[in-house]
Amino acid sequence: MLSVHVRQSSDTVGLIRREHFELMKPRAIFINTARGGIVKEADLIEALATNRIAGAGLDVFANEPLRPGSPFYSLSNVVLTPHSAGITSETTEAGLALAIENVISFLAGQPMNVVV
Repeated sequence: MLSVHVRQSSDTVGLIRREHFELMKPRAIFINTARGGIVKEADLIEALATNRIAGAGLDVFANEPLRPGSPFYSLSNVVLTPHSAGITSETTEAGLALAIENVISFLAGQPMNVVV
Protein backbone atom coordinates (compact mmCIF):
# COMPACT_ATOMS: atom_id res chain seq x y z
CA MET A 1 0.00 0.00 0.00
CA LEU A 2 1.14 3.51 -0.81
CA SER A 3 -0.69 6.15 1.19
CA VAL A 4 0.17 9.74 0.26
CA HIS A 5 0.63 12.31 3.05
CA VAL A 6 2.38 15.35 1.62
CA ARG A 7 1.39 18.95 1.01
CA GLN A 8 0.92 20.12 -2.56
CA SER A 9 3.56 22.57 -3.74
CA SER A 10 5.51 23.27 -6.89
CA ASP A 11 7.85 20.49 -5.76
CA THR A 12 5.12 17.88 -5.29
CA VAL A 13 2.72 18.46 -8.21
CA GLY A 14 2.85 15.29 -10.31
CA LEU A 15 5.14 13.64 -7.75
CA ILE A 16 3.47 10.22 -8.11
CA ARG A 17 3.40 9.09 -11.74
CA ARG A 18 3.67 6.13 -14.11
CA GLU A 19 7.19 5.11 -13.08
CA HIS A 20 6.05 4.73 -9.47
CA PHE A 21 3.02 2.62 -10.39
CA GLU A 22 5.28 0.42 -12.52
CA LEU A 23 7.44 -0.27 -9.45
CA MET A 24 4.46 -1.42 -7.38
CA LYS A 25 3.40 -5.01 -6.98
CA PRO A 26 0.15 -6.00 -8.74
CA ARG A 27 -1.59 -6.36 -5.37
CA ALA A 28 -0.67 -2.78 -4.34
CA ILE A 29 -3.31 -0.29 -3.25
CA PHE A 30 -2.81 3.45 -3.77
CA ILE A 31 -4.44 5.82 -1.25
CA ASN A 32 -4.57 9.60 -1.69
CA THR A 33 -6.16 11.74 0.99
CA ALA A 34 -3.58 14.52 0.64
CA ARG A 35 -4.03 16.61 -2.51
CA GLY A 36 -5.15 15.60 -5.99
CA GLY A 37 -2.37 17.32 -7.91
CA ILE A 38 0.28 15.18 -6.25
CA VAL A 39 -0.56 12.27 -8.55
CA LYS A 40 -0.68 12.31 -12.34
CA GLU A 41 -4.25 11.12 -12.67
CA ALA A 42 -3.88 9.83 -16.23
CA ASP A 43 -1.04 7.57 -15.08
CA LEU A 44 -3.08 6.33 -12.11
CA ILE A 45 -6.10 5.65 -14.34
CA GLU A 46 -3.89 3.65 -16.70
CA ALA A 47 -2.41 1.64 -13.81
CA LEU A 48 -5.89 0.86 -12.51
CA ALA A 49 -7.45 0.11 -15.91
CA THR A 50 -4.66 -2.31 -16.82
CA ASN A 51 -4.61 -3.88 -13.33
CA ARG A 52 -1.00 -2.82 -12.93
CA ILE A 53 -2.05 -2.13 -9.34
CA ALA A 54 -4.95 -3.76 -7.52
CA GLY A 55 -6.85 -0.66 -6.59
CA ALA A 56 -7.06 2.84 -5.19
CA GLY A 57 -8.89 4.85 -2.59
CA LEU A 58 -9.18 8.52 -3.53
CA ASP A 59 -10.57 11.39 -1.49
CA VAL A 60 -8.93 14.18 -3.49
CA PHE A 61 -8.66 14.97 -7.18
CA ALA A 62 -6.75 17.42 -9.36
CA ASN A 63 -10.03 19.19 -10.14
CA GLU A 64 -12.80 19.10 -7.56
CA PRO A 65 -15.50 18.18 -7.60
CA LEU A 66 -14.66 15.22 -9.78
CA ARG A 67 -16.24 15.93 -13.15
CA PRO A 68 -19.07 13.78 -14.50
CA GLY A 69 -17.71 11.28 -16.97
CA SER A 70 -14.34 10.95 -15.23
CA PRO A 71 -12.71 7.60 -16.05
CA PHE A 72 -12.46 6.98 -12.29
CA TYR A 73 -16.22 6.36 -12.19
CA SER A 74 -15.96 3.43 -14.60
CA LEU A 75 -13.22 1.61 -12.70
CA SER A 76 -14.38 -1.21 -10.42
CA ASN A 77 -11.11 -1.22 -8.47
CA VAL A 78 -11.34 2.31 -7.07
CA VAL A 79 -13.20 3.77 -4.10
CA LEU A 80 -14.06 7.48 -4.40
CA THR A 81 -15.05 9.88 -1.64
CA PRO A 82 -15.86 13.59 -2.13
CA HIS A 83 -12.94 15.15 -0.18
CA SER A 84 -14.61 14.09 3.04
CA ALA A 85 -12.53 11.20 4.38
CA GLY A 86 -11.28 13.30 7.31
CA ILE A 87 -14.72 14.34 8.45
CA THR A 88 -15.55 12.38 11.57
CA SER A 89 -17.60 13.19 14.64
CA GLU A 90 -14.31 13.77 16.49
CA THR A 91 -12.91 16.26 13.96
CA THR A 92 -16.25 18.05 13.74
CA GLU A 93 -16.41 18.37 17.54
CA ALA A 94 -12.78 19.56 17.74
CA GLY A 95 -13.36 22.12 14.98
CA LEU A 96 -16.44 23.48 16.72
CA ALA A 97 -14.58 23.73 20.05
CA LEU A 98 -11.72 25.60 18.36
CA ALA A 99 -14.14 27.99 16.63
CA ILE A 100 -15.89 28.76 19.93
CA GLU A 101 -12.53 29.31 21.65
CA ASN A 102 -11.47 31.69 18.86
CA VAL A 103 -14.70 33.72 19.08
CA ILE A 104 -14.41 34.03 22.87
CA SER A 105 -10.76 35.14 22.56
CA PHE A 106 -11.61 37.63 19.81
CA LEU A 107 -14.42 39.17 21.86
CA ALA A 108 -11.97 39.46 24.78
CA GLY A 109 -9.55 41.37 22.52
CA GLN A 110 -7.06 38.50 22.34
CA PRO A 111 -7.44 36.87 18.90
CA MET A 112 -5.92 33.40 18.57
CA ASN A 113 -4.36 31.69 15.58
CA VAL A 114 -3.62 34.96 13.78
CA VAL A 115 -1.96 34.23 10.45
CA VAL A 116 -0.16 37.18 8.85
